[in-house]
Amino acid sequence: MKKRIWLIEKRGDLTQEQVALLSGISRSAYSNIENGRGLSVKTAKRIAKALKFDWKLFFENERFVTNQSKTA
Repeated sequence: MKKRIWLIEKRGDLTQEQVALLSGISRSAYSNIENGRGLSVKTAKRIAKALKFDWKLFFENERFVTNQSKTA
């Protein structure tokens, strides 16, 4: 999992606990999200609203890897 450094920067001087409270989620859930773990659209919208940014940013920065190999 890739850490969401950009999210930590968006958080600024707020603690994880403060962002979690503003977003209506637990601090541990928020910590998991910063560390690149699971995230629903609903939770992405809550965090984005609390930190005042477009929720789609969460998914623009995600990278998906497939097991398909290219054949020539």
